[in-house]
Amino acid sequence: MTISKKIEAFMTRSSWIRKMFEEGTRLKAEHGPENVFDFSLGNPNLEPPEKFNEILGNIVKEPGGHGYMPQAGYPHVREKIADYISRDQGVAVSADDVVMTCGAAGALNIILKAVLDPGDEVLSPKPCFVEYHFYTDNHGGVFKTVSTHDDFSLDMEAMAAAVTEKTKVVLINSPNNPTGQIYSRESLDNLGRLLKEKSAQFERTIYLVADEPYRKITYDDVHIPCIFDSYSDSIMATSYSKDISIPGERIGFTVVNPEAAYRADLMNAMALTNRIIGFVNAPALMQRVVAEMQGMSVDVSLYKRKRDLLCDGLRECGYDFITPPGAFYLFPKAPIADDVAFVGDLQEELILVVPGSGFMGPGHFRIAFCVEDETIIKAMPGFRRVMERHLASL
Repeated sequence: MTISKKIEAFMTRSSWIRKMFEEGTRLKAEHGPENVFDFSLGNPNLEPPEKFNEILGNIVKEPGGHGYMPQAGYPHVREKIADYISRDQGVAVSADDVVMTCGAAGALNIILKAVLDPGDEVLSPKPCFVEYHFYTDNHGGVFKTVSTHDDFSLDMEAMAAAVTEKTKVVLINSPNNPTGQIYSRESLDNLGRLLKEKSAQFERTIYLVADEPYRKITYDDVHIPCIFDSYSDSIMATSYSKDISIPGERIGFTVVNPEAAYRADLMNAMALTNRIIGFVNAPALMQRVVAEMQGMSVDVSLYKRKRDLLCDGLRECGYDFITPPGAFYLFPKAPIADDVAFVGDLQEELILVVPGSGFMGPGHFRIAFCVEDETIIKAMPGFRRVMERHLASL
């Protein structure tokens, strides 16, 4: 084998999301795309806000603007983002606290590269996004998961038991992929107190990193607390992929809490890691576009309609799940212990979902409902048939 043994091993356990997406491509070619119900990939189906195309068109016509810039990004872009965050989240953030990145994935990688030494541990509540393991390994860290409550809220006893002298980062994702759960202010405050105590106990800074690309996709007037209010040594990573539906443009940013003990060191380190990992800097064109789109988002009420359509239908079919307060994922329990087998049964009905095992949440499966309403409606008879077959066999 010519590739590395590590990557060869990673390939055997790579993302179930991509596996199911690729299976969908095969099935669509075989049965016709209108007959395959693909809920595998969280690829937003809503178009960006109308303003996006107008801003993009105007900026493309401007001369220059395609060269290198400071590693942290254009100063005027960072200023506008800092101003918006300060207003939106009620914190005093400056441009000097912001680094522009190649999406949230780029943000997480430059953070981990900046803070991890070999063997340092990254803890994340599970279920969680599968790529976190790979991002941690990229920079010599060890990824570990922590159990949550049955409703996927934070379990502070489990977290307290998991934090050790090797812990360097606690990585949370709220609203969560794959569950859609949102961590409450109380739970974040409790987590902040725990990390402050553990940092003092082990005489090392433990960072709280929040991955927040779904921050603007919430339902039923649910509020997303600002992590900066809960813990000083905190860092936010996010992107514009979901809130303005431009995942392929790979544009995001990270913000360091202005109260972080080593804020200047963190900012200098992340500006450097942004370059030496190979990103160099975030895409110049998209930086200038998003600078003019602060506060804008797609019409989230359309995702709420899809959520309610899916939840109402599956509830009638007998599925058990937590109605997600955010993101565009549903994470129902499978009626059998083997979630991979159950996903295979759904595939026989040309319904593509992702096994919960791929998110370290076995016994469940993920449905990405960022699809056309018609896809949800037409898939429901298949969901019903599979559930009825399993209930009949009990």
